[in-house]
Amino acid sequence: MSHLIFDIETIGDTWDSLDVETQKYLLKYAETEEQQEVVKTTLGLYPLTGQIVAIGLYDPDKDIKSVYLQAPDSKLEERYEKEGVHYLVGTEAEILEKFWATIRKYSTFITFNGRAFDCPYILMRSAVHKIKPTKNLIPYRYSDKEHIDLFDQLTFYNTTRRFNLDYFCKRFGIISPKSEGVTGLDVPELFHQGEYQQIAEYCMRDVIATGELFQIWRDYIKFPL
Repeated sequence: MSHLIFDIETIGDTWDSLDVETQKYLLKYAETEEQQEVVKTTLGLYPLTGQIVAIGLYDPDKDIKSVYLQAPDSKLEERYEKEGVHYLVGTEAEILEKFWATIRKYSTFITFNGRAFDCPYILMRSAVHKIKPTKNLIPYRYSDKEHIDLFDQLTFYNTTRRFNLDYFCKRFGIISPKSEGVTGLDVPELFHQGEYQQIAEYCMRDVIATGELFQIWRDYIKFPL
């Protein structure tokens, strides 16, 4: 059985780039200025008002680490390696094509909250670019044969309190991906500042932490069959 861990980083469209009818629709239930501001600043959470700027991948069995990223108008090479991580730079469509080509080789993929966020986002953005999927990213939820969503597993399918990746990492003695001061909320600003490498490295910290959390689940929580 081959495993692949992945995670994405996203940014939102600019508010002014949306047509007036879409703006009205999105603000339909925002009654205060604060609520309207939340809508405008969280467009990246939704695949039809945002886009993927980085996809981190980690094969824990072969210790292969990769990040596919957008880096428009940068001096980054199309392909390069840094500290054992392989980087590929391209448009959103190109990194999605590379993602689907890579994931088709694996039997099991691992995410943290991927069923609710990463996987639907990837599918919708791929559809926007008319890219066909090569794997079923959202298979039967209560099986860990194809997709191990650690958010589901560690909350026992939402029967216990919901915690984020940072919380679980700290509680299990794993270095949190946020330990260097970057969080997902910083990604849009970093992207617009051209700090693409910082985004890529944060994304890789996410998948490495997810990999370590997977080992905890596999060795001490999952009941052996």
